[in-house]
Amino acid sequence: MALMDFIKKQFIDVLEWQESADGTLAWRFPMADNEIQYGAQLTVRESQMAVFVDEGKVADVFGPGRHQLTTQTLPLLTNLKNWDKLFQSPFKSDVYFFSTRQQIDQRWGTTQPVTIRDKDFGAVRLRAFGNYAYRIADPKRFFTQISGTRDRYLVADLDGQLRGFMLQHISDAVASSGVPFLDLAANLVEFAGQLKQATAPEFEKVGLALETVTMQNVSLPEDLQKVLDQKIGMGMVGGQMGQFIQYQTGQAIPKMAEGAAAAGGGGSIAGDAMGLGAGVALGQVLAQNLQQGLQGAGAAAAPTPGAGIRPDEVMTTIEKLAELKAKGILTDEEFSAKKAELLKKLA
Repeated sequence: MALMDFIKKQFIDVLEWQESADGTLAWRFPMADNEIQYGAQLTVRESQMAVFVDEGKVADVFGPGRHQLTTQTLPLLTNLKNWDKLFQSPFKSDVYFFSTRQQIDQRWGTTQPVTIRDKDFGAVRLRAFGNYAYRIADPKRFFTQISGTRDRYLVADLDGQLRGFMLQHISDAVASSGVPFLDLAANLVEFAGQLKQATAPEFEKVGLALETVTMQNVSLPEDLQKVLDQKIGMGMVGGQMGQFIQYQTGQAIPKMAEGAAAAGGGGSIAGDAMGLGAGVALGQVLAQNLQQGLQGAGAAAAPTPGAGIRPDEVMTTIEKLAELKAKGILTDEEFSAKKAELLKKLA
């Protein structure tokens, strides 16, 4: 009976893999109850590598080409099978094929804003997304670390882990590039290069090579974008605090005019003029008060030598500065410096 079972067995004399379009990274040759004929032909194409596994251990790795499976081409497996005494018989091993071509257009992106240090803003929370490409560089390591004995291992099975590798190194990439957030949009290539350099070692640990990384966009959450817009508006008017308040007041004039017109019953020209005049007057008063607190008395209201600023004026100015700090217009350092300057004037 045992002899008949042996005769019925089919000996495999050709081993090859034609890749499908389903994104397969690793594929096990279907052995069933078959055995590989001694001297069989193994064909490995240019974009592939093959691994022989005997009794759970990697025995040999084959690169592209046509290989005849003999004692010369299977040195490690030969020792395991005792073929050194020219014992030429069929053998049973698992054969895994690995795709080594680049897996392109893999997407990565931040699901939540990532907090990073920035030399202009101190700390910002940014969003970013782009593409990357990788390939299997060490099939033995990939087999032992990732794919294992599965019949088929797909690109989709690895997607989440690799995306996690990319995201955990964004902060390192920004720090290494030394590029402030305001300049990131103009330096996406440099940022992508730093991200690749920071992430590549993680890919190598599992037998992969990170080939390319692209950065398509970086942005701030909506609330921080509003603060940034205020900073930009302040810079556009020269950075002077009084001018900035006038700038903000000018932005608010249309709304104030609408409110005045509604209160006056119907939006008459007189009501619009009243709203406009109130907006301008308010902007001038706020600007004058703040400038007097920050720079001392103006030319029209300069204190006489030896006279100090009234305590209530100082406190009012400090309160206004605190409101600007709360809105993110002033930094903690700027607020502390101006506050100390005002308190000295009381002495």
